[in-house]
Amino acid sequence: MKRTPLFEKHVSLGAKMVPFAGFEMPVQYSGVTQEHFAVREKVGIFDVSHMGQFFVEGPTAKDLLQFVGTNNVDALEDGKAQYTCMPNGNGGIVDDLIVYRMNAEKYFVVVNASNIEKDWEHISKYNEKFGAKLTNASDEMSLLAIQGPKATETLQKITEINLAEIPYYHFTVGTIAGVSDVIISNTGYTGSGGFEIYFQNEDAVKLWDAIVEAGEEFGLLPCGLASRDTLRLEKGFCLYGNDIDDTTSPLEAGLGWITKFDKDFVDKEYFAKQKEEGIKRKLVGFEMQERAIPRHDYLVVDAEGNEIGKVTSGTMSPMKNIGIGLAYVATGHNKVDSDIFIQIRNKNIPAKVVKTPFV
Repeated sequence: MKRTPLFEKHVSLGAKMVPFAGFEMPVQYSGVTQEHFAVREKVGIFDVSHMGQFFVEGPTAKDLLQFVGTNNVDALEDGKAQYTCMPNGNGGIVDDLIVYRMNAEKYFVVVNASNIEKDWEHISKYNEKFGAKLTNASDEMSLLAIQGPKATETLQKITEINLAEIPYYHFTVGTIAGVSDVIISNTGYTGSGGFEIYFQNEDAVKLWDAIVEAGEEFGLLPCGLASRDTLRLEKGFCLYGNDIDDTTSPLEAGLGWITKFDKDFVDKEYFAKQKEEGIKRKLVGFEMQERAIPRHDYLVVDAEGNEIGKVTSGTMSPMKNIGIGLAYVATGHNKVDSDIFIQIRNKNIPAKVVKTPFV
């Protein structure tokens, strides 16, 4: 198992460590609910250094990214980021990722930890045609997410950069707590605002300590993977391996908004046909109508007990105190307010399709 540069720090803080995507990662510190509310109401810090980072450079860098991803890279300018996904050539998704434009010939790409090797091979395969310079910086770089309504005030104490001037899905490169060349990005996976910062491994402990100290007055808590999951699920954000994978299309997953047909890309014709003919299933949000917690792979059935889908993610929402989830359901059962049933221990528990985000 790999370890992030902050492994010893997590252990010393009493974090419960678990295997995740080939890393030993903190799943929780003080408790999932406590960490969840810290991010919703104050500020939390996450070590997400297990994520992968690639640099794509050269005159053909944009052309390569334009072809392997569904979103339109032409929409980017220096200092702007973009959410996209990579189709696998068979109508499924290799991964979802964020593309950062450093300049016209240099892009920074952040991928999911469990897919680093797969993504690298996928991009490299298509790069044989484009010849861009690819660098896998995953083992050299760390990533901290500072999330919550007090995230900006926390970070502002230790940087001279005016963080309020960085719009959502934009970034800058600057100095934080005396550490230079930090990529400071107004992005996150919690839906509570904040920043993600990328830097060299050797600066991880220094930055962690400086941020924790700066956030103390705001009630900052270290947060683990468990609260990251409940936070993202309340906002209806997809998790690769659960809600999207090599068998799901962006259109089925509700990611049509990042699938741009005004350019050429892998699987464009497949998705265009799917769009024209209509999808047979769709990823929807649902809320349990009784006290119950839905889980990954639970069956979704209709009132007669016929199978109409499957749960991809589920939890007890700390904010709403009810069971919530995402599921692929057959077209015809996917409209908001549709009544569906989740099979839990051989019982069909009523649920209702709702609009996401849940909170």
